[in-house]
Amino acid sequence: VFASGGGSNFEAIAGAIERGELPLDLALCLSNRPDAGVLERAARHGVPTAVLSPSDHDDPDAYVQALRDVLAAHGVNFIALAGYMRLVPAPVVQAFRHRILNIHPALLPAFGGKGMYGRRVHEAVLAYGVRWTGATVHLVDEQYDTGPIVLQEPVPVRQDDTPETLAARVLQVEHRLYPLALKLFAEGRVSVEGRRVLIRG
Repeated sequence: VFASGGGSNFEAIAGAIERGELPLDLALCLSNRPDAGVLERAARHGVPTAVLSPSDHDDPDAYVQALRDVLAAHGVNFIALAGYMRLVPAPVVQAFRHRILNIHPALLPAFGGKGMYGRRVHEAVLAYGVRWTGATVHLVDEQYDTGPIVLQEPVPVRQDDTPETLAARVLQVEHRLYPLALKLFAEGRVSVEGRRVLIRG
C-alpha cells in the first residue's frame, strides 16, 4: 500500500485481511512523508514500512531505482494507492501494468485529475451542484485518475452538505469498495480489454 496521509483506507484493507475477508498479504506500507499517520497504523498491524520521496534523490532515475529496489526487497507484486499524493513514476506503472489500483472520492471521470484530491474534490462537487458523487476504484496509468474503472458506487449529495459531511459519507463507501475491488483481483476474476474492466462471476 502506498499512502501519504492518515491511512483510513489502509486500515480498511488491513482489517479486511485480518477478518479473513481478503486473501492477500500486506508486504509493505510505503509513504512519501515520514510524518504520515499511516506509518503508525502499519506498525500496529505488523506491516513493514518505508519512506521514499523524490526530493530525497538527486535525479528522477535514482528515485525510480530506489522505489523498484524497495518493492523487490519486499516481494511486492500488486500495489494499492490509498491517499498517495504523488504520481507513480511511469517505469513503475509499466512494470506493474494492471497491477496498481487507486481509489478516488468521486465518480470519475468527473472531478478528477491533477490537484483533485481530498477536500478539494468535495468542494468542487458542491460548487458544481451535482446531485450524485461517490467513489471510484480504478487501475493506475501514467496520468492522474485516468486509468480504466474497476468499481464505482454513487453517494447522493444532500442540499445541506458541507465538504466535511459529504467526505464522511463518501469515505464510508471507500472503506467498503476498496477491499472488494482488491478481492476481485486476488481471486483472479478481473480482465482488462482496452478501457473496459471485465469482472467474472
